[in-house]
Amino acid sequence: MMQLYLDTYSGISGDMFLGALLDLGADANALNEQLQSLDLGNWNLRIEKTTRSGINGTKIEVEYSEQHTHRNFQDIAKIITESNLPDNVKNKAIDIFHLIAQSEAKVHGTSVDEIHFHEVGAIDSIIDVVGTCLALHLLEIDQIYCSSLPLGDGFVSTSHGKLPVPAPATLEILSTCNARVTFEKGSGEMVTPTGAALVARLAHFDIPTNVKVRKIGYGFGSRHLPWPNALRAILLERDEPSSAYSTYEVDEVVIIETNIDDLSPELTSYMQSKLLRSGALDVWISPVIMKKGRYGHIISVLTTEENALEITNLLLRETTTLGVRESRLKRVKAHREIREIDTKLGKIRLKLKLIDGKVHQAKPEYEDCASLAQKHNMSIDQVYDLANMEARKIIGKEIENLCL
Repeated sequence: MMQLYLDTYSGISGDMFLGALLDLGADANALNEQLQSLDLGNWNLRIEKTTRSGINGTKIEVEYSEQHTHRNFQDIAKIITESNLPDNVKNKAIDIFHLIAQSEAKVHGTSVDEIHFHEVGAIDSIIDVVGTCLALHLLEIDQIYCSSLPLGDGFVSTSHGKLPVPAPATLEILSTCNARVTFEKGSGEMVTPTGAALVARLAHFDIPTNVKVRKIGYGFGSRHLPWPNALRAILLERDEPSSAYSTYEVDEVVIIETNIDDLSPELTSYMQSKLLRSGALDVWISPVIMKKGRYGHIISVLTTEENALEITNLLLRETTTLGVRESRLKRVKAHREIREIDTKLGKIRLKLKLIDGKVHQAKPEYEDCASLAQKHNMSIDQVYDLANMEARKIIGKEIENLCL
């Protein structure tokens, strides 16, 4: 799995993002050829290898002769939809422009349909957004992480006149995601609306773990600053499990726990159900004796990195706890397979545990056995016995040998 970490120490804009991806090795010829299917008239993507403060990187510039055209969201979406770009690239690019349109509409107190892009509607901005989505596709990047965004201060000139930095649209865009930001004094505009929308829709604001650095790319911005004004894009590869684990499935999970001393039985059941519906892989609640000899409970939630924040929010908002603990662990799993068998009572699913491609265990699914027990007015033990007997017949000696 290829991942990307965006080190935004000098902010981010659309051209910096695209430049960094080209510096990482995105195929410039393939990118140019596919972008030409956008109905934007005559334009050219100039890609320049350059050095700033002793660091090699890439600076891009979109050259075009078009007089400034005010396009609305529907115009841009139509141009992208009618191109020959891959569907996933089209969808991401349209989603990014829709976010910008929503944010502009909120700032100006109007609707998305009435918003006409000025700077963002120009050819260079369209190429920046679509080109970035396409470059990510060409590099086969699966996941993107982003550092804290330095928002800068001062004023910026726009078609609406001078506006404060961060631009109102930039702040609206960042309010839609879990972006971590800092306010840098005396640095001007560091994050443009286009740059903000790209990371808001494409990136996680988190730190990647268990990865190896494969390549670094620098995309230079237009401004000359006392430091190298670049977006640093770090190409990462997820650390594969050692050969000792090759028989199994290995991934990373997050355990979120909290101690509560006033958890009622009703709330226990409610929270467990809601956590599972919210993406928890498993939830268990353990009785404990807490300080001062008080009886309490530990709520433990197993989840993925992607769902960790939602689970944390749920625990903090819907229980009396004041805090949670998070741990990231490696999980090793046997391969599993679901197989449906026919019995004289009806169909029953078996969960098979496979190691080295061989069945080591077959367990009937509880829901199927319970349903058939109720349907035929039998005990669930009788249904389990029948299911296990049929499983041994179908799976053969591997299960029989295991049960001896």
